[in-house]
Amino acid sequence: MNVSKINRHAKKEETIVVPGKVLGSGALNQSLTIAAFSFSDSAKKIITDAKGKCITIQELLKTNPKGKNVRILG
Repeated sequence: MNVSKINRHAKKEETIVVPGKVLGSGALNQSLTIAAFSFSDSAKKIITDAKGKCITIQELLKTNPKGKNVRILG
């Protein structure tokens, strides 16, 4: 999934779960925590430049086991 699609569907300060790979096509104009199976190098740069975080799905399960304020995009 491209960063541009995540940007269109996410709300501010939300955690997004992508059950696949995040790709770096597009722009991100909000700070998000994105959990995914993997990230391209360009996607990581776009997310961190927007003050967001890239984490694995396993890390998300440890830090937010109840899944509060999480949106799954597929």
